Amino acid sequence: MSMNQQDLDPDSTTDLGDVTNTEEELIRECEEMWKDMEECQNKLSLTGTETLTDSNAKLSLLIMQVKCLTAELSQWQKKTPEIIPLTEDVLLTLGKEEFQKLRHDLEMVLSTMESKNEKLKEDLEREQRWLDEQQQIMESLNVLHNELKNKVETFSESRIFNELKTKLLNVKEYKEKLLITLGEFLEDHFPLPDGSVKNKKKNIQESTVQLITLHEMLEILINRLFDVPHDPYVKIIDSFWPPYVELLLRNGIALRHPEDPTRIRLEAFHQ
Repeated sequence: MSMNQQDLDPDSTTDLGDVTNTEEELIRECEEMWKDMEECQNKLSLTGTETLTDSNAKLSLLIMQVKCLTAELSQWQKKTPEIIPLTEDVLLTLGKEEFQKLRHDLEMVLSTMESKNEKLKEDLEREQRWLDEQQQIMESLNVLHNELKNKVETFSESRIFNELKTKLLNVKEYKEKLLITLGEFLEDHFPLPDGSVKNKKKNIQESTVQLITLHEMLEILINRLFDVPHDPYVKIIDSFWPPYVELLLRNGIALRHPEDPTRIRLEAFHQ
């Protein structure tokens, strides 16, 4: 049976013989190295205190390294590298492995692209909703604009200027009417002590001072208030009839200066 196996597999017999020879050679080299070590040990024991020099020790180590490397090189030279035959089965296996790797990479790319597409789809839907809302707002604003445009009348600058000028003239006329009515009311109900009216002169209590009416007093206070707003106080002169001054002060129409009682001012009703 063993002879038949050797006949059927001659390469196996040859490789086995080579391995055996290599082992024997390594064993022989190890025995020789062991003998050299024993000789060195005997020499050291005989020499006693004598020691190897650095150069001899380094030389011995180098020789041992050369022997080891030579034996290893011999073993590798006798060994034949195993080469994978490129048969149909081997090629098919390699192709399947490459195909599986490529398929895995493509599946990962597909998953990434699908997730990106989902996100883009959500963004698109959100933007579409925002666009619809903006369009609805625009339509509402257009409708409102058209309604206001139909209601508002167009005015030219000259027409507006003429209308403002007319209103200003009406206000001035109304103001004049109010002043005339106020003057007539004051002259009728608040005459001078002797019953005279404006521009009439008469000596009162042997005095040459001409008194002014309440209407004139109010005009002086009003003009002072608007002409000199930072100092609206007026000096109480002899032409001011004291009862009228007291009337204005008691009814809150005029105010006395806090430091100078001889000066009064009109209350700022417009502020």
